[in-house]
Amino acid sequence: MKEIFANIPVIPYEGPNSKNPLAFHYYDANKVIMGKTMKEHLPFAMAWWHNLCATGADMFGRGTADKSFGASEVGTMSHAKAKVDAGFEFMQKLGIEYFCWHDVDLVPEADDINETNRRLDEITDYILVKMQETGIKCLWGTANMFGNPRFMNGAGSTNSVDVYCFAAAQVKKALELTVKLGGRGYVFWGGREGYETLLNTDVKLEQENIANLMRMAVEYGRSIGFTGDFYIEPKPKEPMKHQYDFDAATAIGFLKAHGLEKDFKMNIEANHATLAGHTFQHELRISAINGMLGSIDANQGDLLLGWDTDEFPCNVYDATMCMYEVLKAGGLTGGFNFDSKNRRPSYTQEDMFKAFILGMDTFALGLIKAAAIIEDGRLDQFVKNRYASYSTTELGKKILNKTSTLEELAAHAEQLGAPELPDSGNQEGLQHVVNDILFRN
Repeated sequence: MKEIFANIPVIPYEGPNSKNPLAFHYYDANKVIMGKTMKEHLPFAMAWWHNLCATGADMFGRGTADKSFGASEVGTMSHAKAKVDAGFEFMQKLGIEYFCWHDVDLVPEADDINETNRRLDEITDYILVKMQETGIKCLWGTANMFGNPRFMNGAGSTNSVDVYCFAAAQVKKALELTVKLGGRGYVFWGGREGYETLLNTDVKLEQENIANLMRMAVEYGRSIGFTGDFYIEPKPKEPMKHQYDFDAATAIGFLKAHGLEKDFKMNIEANHATLAGHTFQHELRISAINGMLGSIDANQGDLLLGWDTDEFPCNVYDATMCMYEVLKAGGLTGGFNFDSKNRRPSYTQEDMFKAFILGMDTFALGLIKAAAIIEDGRLDQFVKNRYASYSTTELGKKILNKTSTLEELAAHAEQLGAPELPDSGNQEGLQHVVNDILFRN
């Protein structure tokens, strides 16, 4: 088969002193950190939609990148197969072991869902061959229920029974394909599951319908042998003004309210966290303490822009804090999917590889530094000491064990008269510790 990226070699690891732009400087797949190799800590995935489909088009201009990959006509099944060839060659050259997809990323959507499903069967047969040849695996699949005009009011939240049924049919097929490809997870991203104005919206009905669609998906998925996690990917806005899965806390509350928490975890995206007014680290921590940290969409946003820019991650501080949370949580059931796209002027094939090298190196360096922070121990010790009164006093232990009463706590306060100020939070000192470790030679 003709090589598509003929001018790009297999990307080697050359170390921090390398000046080679087509080499890893920090991602050393087999380097052991805290008992696991980097590739075990960092199961990276390629997002089919951005890497193989996105051309850099925006609301002000057409695309700049050629993503035909040698196909004579874009939007055909021959083009779909060319994207498969390109994707697997790309992943092999970067040492990426997973990919993620929406149904309509894989094939052009037909006017009739039966024809779309036939095309999906054909292309996934072709993908399976590539997977068997290369050992590359499917991280997760999902259905695109936001792009087609029929989903203008959402899928689960739609006001149309016919559209709701169409969404159910897409989810059914996408689940079947996820099982066929051995996917570790299945994602619900509620891209339009929300509202623009309450003047025309029945919020209770919409939320109950979304939950019911998810419940039916779980039941069907389990019946056909899907054993992985279902994920919700929180996002507060865009395209809808208010989306029901605003952030991790909101999504977790929704799942618990509808009895779905045993089957679902969070797929946290960095850029969505900042749109919700949170840090990436916050969303990871909230997911982890609720036992729902599942997978990560690795990207970053531009804080000067109020929309989802899906940039390749380059912020080592954020990557370090991400990996700190992941390591403390014991790792992910999913992986790190680069839901990221090249900037519009970065339109060459070489730019595609440089972007992934940047992202993979950023998270590798974040892993190295997060492990160093944990092994240093000062942050953990400070937090332990800060809350010591709960573990070292009888009353504190009763509070933790939930055996205290309001009366006895009030009586203790009355004996004190006035408590002393808590110990210093030492925020600046701890930030100095992190900087010291980040930039230590």
